[in-house]
Amino acid sequence: MSLMGYLICGAIALSAGLGVYLRMRQTENVTVNRDAVPADFAKAVTLDEHRRAADYTIARSRFGMGETLYDALLSIIWLAAWMGPLYALVSQAVAPGLTRSVVFVLVAGFVSHLFELPFSLANAFILEERFGFNRLTPKTFLLDELKSVALGFGIAAPLLYGMFWLLGAFPESWWLFAYVAFMGLTIAMTLVYPTFIAPLFNKFTPLEEGSTKARMEALLAKCGFESKGLYVMDASKRSAHGNAYFTGFGKAKRIVFFDTLLEKHSLDEIESILAHELGHFKYGHVRQMLVQAALIAFVGFAALHWAFGSETFASWFGLPNDPGVVFVALLIAKEPISHLLHPLLAYRSRKNEFEADDFARRIVGKEPMISALTRLTRDNLSTLTPDPLYAKFYFSHPPVPVRVAQLRGAEG
Repeated sequence: MSLMGYLICGAIALSAGLGVYLRMRQTENVTVNRDAVPADFAKAVTLDEHRRAADYTIARSRFGMGETLYDALLSIIWLAAWMGPLYALVSQAVAPGLTRSVVFVLVAGFVSHLFELPFSLANAFILEERFGFNRLTPKTFLLDELKSVALGFGIAAPLLYGMFWLLGAFPESWWLFAYVAFMGLTIAMTLVYPTFIAPLFNKFTPLEEGSTKARMEALLAKCGFESKGLYVMDASKRSAHGNAYFTGFGKAKRIVFFDTLLEKHSLDEIESILAHELGHFKYGHVRQMLVQAALIAFVGFAALHWAFGSETFASWFGLPNDPGVVFVALLIAKEPISHLLHPLLAYRSRKNEFEADDFARRIVGKEPMISALTRLTRDNLSTLTPDPLYAKFYFSHPPVPVRVAQLRGAEG
């Protein structure tokens, strides 16, 4: 491995160190504030609830530290020791050509997934179980894994064949064709996912007739939101966490409520949560996120074009210049850059959440929204005292105390 290879491995280690440091800050800040409910929530959250949320947050932070170090170690080992022998093993079974490159990527992805399984199991059956959130059974977990792997192989294999074929047929311009195809597929997936993929894992049933549906439909009409319907997802078969979202694009949009959310929230709160989701639609946040994804993908394909077109990148790690090997190595090597970009992307996401909150306030009022946020915080054991730097780095949603203060300070 060359000096650049060692530098990249060092960057992966430093990135993991930063992640651990930020989680240590989170743990310390939550621990210090564990025995005092913030004044703005003293009437809505009991001290026992606040302490339990703190304990859950601390446990998740410590779990995250271990996972971060484990992932970094695996990444370095992949680049420094495993990829060459794995490619040699695949080469013995598959002749040179497109298929060898594709098989290598799929095998490397499958092996990586196997190494991630211990943390997935521990998260569901130890951490989430300890705090009463886990509803998964071993059977459901296994079926989810099998379906995920089958779906991943089914989607990835033809895409990899297409990309590597383009690389051979159009060595200079392949990445532009691949980029356009990738973005077309991304848009298509927003239409396909709610109808064909999501139902493989969860059951979606139309919201029953009654006061809840009538009120939600009235809100949709008021906001000029046309959708394929209101659906309830059986989230309770896997977790006790509650949420709601809208999915799809164009005329294929649909509203989805977790059954856990409908069970625990008042009608006013459910309406405010839906109004918040409609705020994302009204402000064009889905389109903005698609543009953001398009820009990131463009840079990614440009990096692939450089890596595929030069033996330099593969030589940094002493690896063969096979497209499949280069593809996997680049995915691993980009991790520190992705980590450092996270605060910028999270900032953009938090800005969108503030705008959606304000839309909900203007449509249904601030008190239902504040009540809904407080109940979601209580039910999901979200901490009211996150470390500010940790939140700025990782939170895609502003901390609830900040959101509530923003709502209370707004006019009307």
